[in-house]
This record gives sequence, C-alpha cells and structure tokens, in this order.
Amino acid sequence: MGDFRPRTVWLGHPEKREQRYPRNVINNQKYNFFTFLPGVLFNQFKYFFNLYFLLLACSQFVNELRLGALYTYWVPLGIVLIITILREAVEEIRCYCRDKEVNSQIYSKLSIRGKILCLTPFCISYFPHFCLVLGSCFLRTDQLDGETDWKLRHPVACTQRLKVMPHLMFLGDVLGIFIIRSYVYAEEPNIDIHNFIGTFTREDGDPPVNESLSIENTLWASTVIASGTVVGVVIYTGKELRSVMNTSDPRHKVGLFDLEVNCLTKILFGALVVVSLVMVALQHFAGRWYLQIFRFLLLFSNIVPISLRVNLDMGKMVFSWMIRRDSKIPGTVVRASTIPEQLGRISYLLTDKTGTLTQNEMVFRRLHLGTVAYGMDSMDEVQSHFNDSTINPCGNTTPTSRVPAATKVRKTISSRVHEAVKAIALVHCVTPAYEANGVTDQAEAEQHYEDTCRVYQAASPDEVSLVQWTESVGLTLVGRDQNSMQLRTPSGQILNFTILQIFPFTYVSKRMGIIVRDESTGEITFYMKGADVVMAGIVQYNDWLEEECGNMAREGLRVLVVSKKSLTEEQYQDFEARYVQAKLSVHDRSLKVATVIESLEMEMELLCLTGVEDQLQADVRPTLEILRNAGIKVWMLTGDKLETATCTAKNAHLVTRNQEIHIFNSVTTRGEAHLELNAFRRKHDCALVISGDSLEVCLKFYEYEFMELACQCPAVVCCRCAPTQKAQIVRLLQERTGKLTCAVGDGGNDVSMIQEADCGVGVEGKEGKQASLAADFSVTQFKHLGRLLMVHGRNSYKRSAGLSQFVIHRSLCISTMQAVFSSVFYFASVPLYQGFLIIGYSTIYTMFPVFSLVLDKDVKSEVAMLYPELYKDLLKGRPLSFKTFLIWVLISIYQGSIIMYGALLLFESEFVHIVAISFTSLILTELLMVALTIQTWHWLMIVAELLSLACYIASLVFLHEFIDVYFIATMSFLWKVTVITLVSCLPLYILKYLRRRFSPPNYSKLTT
Repeated sequence: MGDFRPRTVWLGHPEKREQRYPRNVINNQKYNFFTFLPGVLFNQFKYFFNLYFLLLACSQFVNELRLGALYTYWVPLGIVLIITILREAVEEIRCYCRDKEVNSQIYSKLSIRGKILCLTPFCISYFPHFCLVLGSCFLRTDQLDGETDWKLRHPVACTQRLKVMPHLMFLGDVLGIFIIRSYVYAEEPNIDIHNFIGTFTREDGDPPVNESLSIENTLWASTVIASGTVVGVVIYTGKELRSVMNTSDPRHKVGLFDLEVNCLTKILFGALVVVSLVMVALQHFAGRWYLQIFRFLLLFSNIVPISLRVNLDMGKMVFSWMIRRDSKIPGTVVRASTIPEQLGRISYLLTDKTGTLTQNEMVFRRLHLGTVAYGMDSMDEVQSHFNDSTINPCGNTTPTSRVPAATKVRKTISSRVHEAVKAIALVHCVTPAYEANGVTDQAEAEQHYEDTCRVYQAASPDEVSLVQWTESVGLTLVGRDQNSMQLRTPSGQILNFTILQIFPFTYVSKRMGIIVRDESTGEITFYMKGADVVMAGIVQYNDWLEEECGNMAREGLRVLVVSKKSLTEEQYQDFEARYVQAKLSVHDRSLKVATVIESLEMEMELLCLTGVEDQLQADVRPTLEILRNAGIKVWMLTGDKLETATCTAKNAHLVTRNQEIHIFNSVTTRGEAHLELNAFRRKHDCALVISGDSLEVCLKFYEYEFMELACQCPAVVCCRCAPTQKAQIVRLLQERTGKLTCAVGDGGNDVSMIQEADCGVGVEGKEGKQASLAADFSVTQFKHLGRLLMVHGRNSYKRSAGLSQFVIHRSLCISTMQAVFSSVFYFASVPLYQGFLIIGYSTIYTMFPVFSLVLDKDVKSEVAMLYPELYKDLLKGRPLSFKTFLIWVLISIYQGSIIMYGALLLFESEFVHIVAISFTSLILTELLMVALTIQTWHWLMIVAELLSLACYIASLVFLHEFIDVYFIATMSFLWKVTVITLVSCLPLYILKYLRRRFSPPNYSKLTT
C-alpha cells in the first residue's frame, strides 16, 4: 500500500496521457490448468504422514525392502489421492465458474481520451469500479457495509445540463462531458469506506469552477445501481478498490479434532518406530540390521492407518449433508465441510445484535415532549393535536381572557406536537419512490402522489420508521429531490421546502442535520437529530433529557433527540461561505467542515425525543437459554449505544433477572482503566457491559487482566464496537482460553469476526448476504443455531471420535497379530497377510460397517434439545482423549493377541491354516465390535454388516492362493474360529455391560 498516491484524472484533455488502472479481474482460484496437479500433490505431500506413505510405496521398488505385491501399497495411496484430487477439482471448477460469471459481466464504456462508464438501472450485478458520479442515482451497498437500504448519490453540479445534442436526450448529456475541459483530483486509495476527499475542477469557465467531492458524490465498487441511469468517471480499479483493500484473506481453518487426531497419529508413528527397533534389538542387530529396521517399518506400517484421513473426510461430507437436509432448520448451508465437528465443542459464542438477535425492523414506539409522553396506545392524541394545530396554526382564535386555562394548555401542547412532527418529517435522508401498479403508471403516480404506489427509501431503517410515523399522524412526505422536499398536510395542502444544506449522519458525529427554507414564509430553519450523548451539549439546558433518555433506553428503544434553530438570511449566507470554503480543502477537510458546522450547533431548541424499537428475532430467548445451559458463554458485540445494547441483553435474557450488571465506566487513560478493573474485580457472577473506546484502552494497557476477568463473566456486552475490534476479541479469546469460539452475524461489518472465529455462522437477513457468504455455516434465523450446535454439532463430534478410534483399532489389531507372528517365528520380517488380503481387510471386508458409525447416535434429537446439559460433557473433549485412545489401544492389543495366539495353538500343521483361522476370526471380530459399539441401529448399519460378511464369504472362492478352501468347509475350522472370536469379544461385552449397569453415562439415564 506504500505505492498508492493521490491521482488526477483528466477529462477533455486529449493531450494528457490516459490514466493507467490495475486489472479489474477477480481470481479466487488456488490453481490454474497447468499448476493444478503439481499443486495438489505438493499440498498433500508437504505433510509428513502423506509423504511417509509415499516413501513406503516407493520403497517397494527396492528388492531388499519388498514385502509383497506393489499394489498392496500403491492402491490404498492411489485411492486417497484420487479422492483428494477429485474434491479439489470440484472446488476449483465451482470457483472458476463463480469468477467467470463476475468477470464476464458487460458494462458500457464511452471513451475519447478518458474512461467513462454508462450503466443502466439494475445492471447485471455489482458495480465493478470506484467512480465519481455525474448523475443522481440510488445505490445499494449491502455487499460493502451490510446495509440493504437505498442511498442517494449526488452528481457534480457543474457537470449538469451539458446537453450539446438535445435530440439525443440522455446521450447528449453524456457527450457534453467530453466537451468541457476539467480534471478530478482524488486522494490516494485507502481502506476507509465511509469517507472520500477530492475536488472537481472545470477549467473552461471564467473563472474556473472548483467543487469539493465527498462520499456523497461517489459510487463504490461492489455496490448496485438501484435506480436511475448513471455516468461515472473511473477513479480506482482492481487492487486499489476499497472493497479489495478491506478484504483480508480468510484463514484456512483446521479443526481442533483434526489436530488431536494428528497428535494421536504421531504417537502411533512413535510406537511404530519403537516396535521396529525392539524387533531388531531382539535379533541382536545381526547382519544388515539397518535394512531390517526398514523392513519392520514397512511390515508394521498399518499401525499408522492410511485410511483414517479418508474415512474422516467422507464422514464430514455425510455430516454436512445431514445438516443441509434437516427439515427443522431449512435453508441452512454448509460452506466449510471440513469442520462440522467443531460445532460440538463451542465454549464461546460471539453474536452481533442488530439483524441477528433483533429483526432490524424498526417500529416507532414513543414520542416524548418533556412534560408529556405518547406511546403506541395514545398516537391518536398526537394525530388530534397535529390536526388542531394545522387547522388553527396561530394557537387561538379568541381573546386570551376568554379562553379557559385548560384550553390554553391544550393549544400549547398542540403547537409543540406540530413542531415536533414537522421536524421529524424534515430532518432525514428519506426519499419517496413511486412504483407503478396495475391501475396507475409510474409517471402519473409520482405526479399525483399516489399513496398506494409510494415506498420510502433511506440509508437507515430508523429513518423510514420515523417518516412512516409522521405519515400515520397526518404529515406525509410525498416528494423529494436533491434541492427540495414536499410534505402533505391532513387537509391535502402541499408544503414546499427548499433544501439548502444536508449534514449526513456519521459514526463519528452521531448526528444528522438539515437546513431548509419554507417557501411559503421564507423562514430558514436548521433541524438536527442525533444520539443523546452528543445532543446533550448542543441543545439548550433542560432538566429532563438525560433521565428520559435513560428511561427509554431501559425499555430497549433506540433514542434520538430532535432539535431546531431558526436562522436569519445573513446568518445563513455567512455560514454558507465558510462551509463552501472548508469543503474545498484537500488537507484536514473533515476537521474544517466539522468546525464550521459546530458553529451553528449551539443553543438549539429541544423539540422532542423519539423511541424506535428493533424487535427480537423469533425464539431468541429460548435459544440463548439453551446455549447457556449447554455451558456456552455468549458475548454480544454491537455497534449500538450502551443503553440500547444493555436493554436488548436484558430483553433477550442474555442477562438473567437475578444477575447483576456491571457497566464499565468510560476510561481514556491507564490510571482510569486500572481503577475500573479493580472495581470490576470485586464483583462476582455479574455480566459486563463495556464500550468500544474503553475496551481499546483496557486491551492496550491491561490485556491479560481484562481478558481474565471478562472470561469469568456469564455474559459480556461490548457496545460501540468496530468490526476490527470484534475480530480482535475473537482472537484474544482463542489465545487466552484455548477454547473454541463461534461468531454469528448478518452484516458486512461482521465478516472479519466470522472469519476469525473457529466456526463462523452467517445469518441471511436484511443486511445482505455478505456475512452468509463469508461464513462456514449459513442459517436463515438465529433460533436455528440451537439445533445446529446441540444436535448436529454434538452428533458430528461424537461420531467423528468413534469413527477415528475404530479405524485406529482396526489397524492396531492386524499390526498386533503381525508382531505376535514375527515374535513366534524368531523375529522374522515376514508378512502374515499378503496381496488382496491386506487390501481387502481395510476396504470391502470392514469399510462399510466401520463407516456406518457415522449414522450412530446416543440420544434422539428431541432429547438433545431438551437437555442441552449433554452438550456440556463434550466441552472437556472426553469422546476423543488420551484415556479413550489408551483404552482402544489395549483392546486392540488384547484382541490381536488372542486371535493370533489362538490360531497358532489350534492350527493343524500347515501355515495356510493359520492364515485362514486368524483372518476369518479377525473379520468376524471387527464386525462384532462394530455391532457392540453401535448404540442406535439404523437399517443401513444392518445392510453394511451383512453385505461385508457376504463379500468375505463369496471372496473365499477366489482366495485359494492364501486360504485352503477345503479346510474352511470343515467343522474343525468353524469351531476354532467361533471359539477365538468369542474369547476376543465376549469379555469386552461383559465389561461394557457392567460399566453401563453400575456407572452409566448421562445420556443413558435419559433414554431408559
């Protein structure tokens, strides 16, 4: 980014060199046609264990190391590689198709010596460049900042009405751009999507015209032209785009379960080396002992199961399919099929508020005038007061001496209501749009202000709800353009206002203002609305603002303070001159503009408070209760104000009624942070509420202490949180606790948090699909999260643990038998099983029954939802631990030893009988162990057991090279196999029965 510099884009200067732009092509592929195969193979073999199996297979080309047929080593490795290559190919093809669809979009380009774009309404997809607007339009920015509401963009004033060929209509305006001599100065590319600094200079005027450019004059890449036809001058492309610079490469998420399995595999490899060395040592290192070490490494290579990775990957695909097919969580999408088992071990859930816990549907609930407040049940009084003041604007029609006191009060309240409603109807950025219906066309609807055709568009749903409320009480916004606004009274009269200046809402200023001139009276009025924290210092002194704002916030309402100030013509002209000068500044423009505006923001008249409610999503409370009972701590990270965030936390029961809330006071210095942390340390079992600014100070000076205290809280609410802070909190939780985190959000501002978390869940809502597309899992409602974790997460983890341990058991059994066989025959490096027997053992004979464990479940899904405490047991990692691993190792050694020693004791003089007895007993033991492990039978499990047994019996006809076909048909063979199989399995079944009888697991208590 150090190479980025400010630039000048020339228009109407043929002698100037055309501006060079970076390529505007999206490429999300990891490989191309030539690098695909080498790249996939490199990524597979850069890991030690894949390389280990490759070296094993290659060693069979050396005669001194060959132990059997080449295919016994190359076929399993080939199957693993083919599955991996096919999976990567499918993902690459999907990625290529998505990129091609975006890169193939066609846009109109008009150019003489500069790049000009002409776009039509609802163009193919998202806008590809960063442009300067030369015509008014509405914009949708849902994929950039998560907001789906339309935003109005204003053109450069001096480029309007340049028609040189009137008969060409719109094209005449476009061609006029090439006639004027002008240039655009733009700041260097940066990551700030909320600000832009530049100037537009027209040189052919006398004098030359300078106009300041801001965010309101630009079209961002990744946005949609929602209405209007636009001509734009391209400023940035490719890597210089804001959207590209704000996008960090998503980290490759490796599940904790995979890391644990890798750890166990390393232990198995260590055991393989130790066993090989022991075998050579027992030979007293005779002869070429180093070759014997390699032969034993090959002989016992089954200790490290090559099929483990494939089984787990296929299992994850099945788990992902089950999630997508669950009818109780419709619309759920799995975008990261490699980590479904992560959902079963979440300790911290970090969630956004607006649109995730709440519906992002605003409803006007309260109007407060200081001495009187109106709720939903008394809006008819507001309408009555407003109608009275409209009919009798002077306040009274009779001499004051004859008017009773009560009437005078009512007249006063009516006038105050009138001023408040009028202010609310004017101070906004809402634009009414008229859509054609079956009866009226669009032009006619707009001309006659048809109510049935009108819809409101704005950058904030709060503003739409306020304008809809003013319409409900009698004052309707019927028209608006860049310079004027029209309101309609209950009597049908149209009030015309000229818009002189607009000061948009920003996250820094936390307020929005507008200066209008009433066309009927010529009065100039400055209206402003904003958060109480900033408006308290702007409005005239009063004794009720702070208290009432707190009361409304405690009810979960978003509070706005509305005020006004009358201006004389001289005051406004003086302000306009200073404001225009400040806007032309290239350096410190924001500071200079803010200073000029603040000169107006003094001693403003407080008109009213408005309270808007953002309603909770369906079943948020029971879902949060389920998560809490499951041992998951929920943190709410929001950009909303402290009072509203606290109210939502209470309303959603994120904080229970009997829990105390500790509100972390605002701190700016290290000393203040130290004192606040000490005060917080004395609290016990209380929820924490902290603002983003205070959080930043605490993390700067006392990161470890703060995180230690916060992790002990049952719930944490971080308000006024920036997107980067959300990701930072997730990262700190991972580093400090070592626990798994899950982040849930619905907007573009939640993407960084979602990508940083171990599991990212996107909610498809009103703020677009950016969070959903960036997440590992996508749901349509927050309430689906409960089933996703309690049922699918729990099942995926338990099934993965059972599958991995059984695959390891299967490999250790045959390796134990090989060790016993070699020990009995003087530590010879001779394989017990060769050729198809060794391949068939881990494929057609046992693969289906073992893999059918992915269908096993200990409790029904209804029970898992009813008793979320079952989820808490998984947080300790007990299904796959060193303890369970050791138990399975001992079981494998016991069964492998019993089978091998039994076969050696009972065979009849011929070696081929040992192979027949031991291999058959081994297959039957594996099938019986699967049956003993299963807790809930599925019909596919029965099919897998019977199919595998049938495959083995049928294949005996073709295995005469290894097994005596006539011997297996005798009663001697049958009783010997039966005895060995029973001795290897029956004691384990008895131990399992006794354990369930006297020390049953928690889930068994619920199923009995």
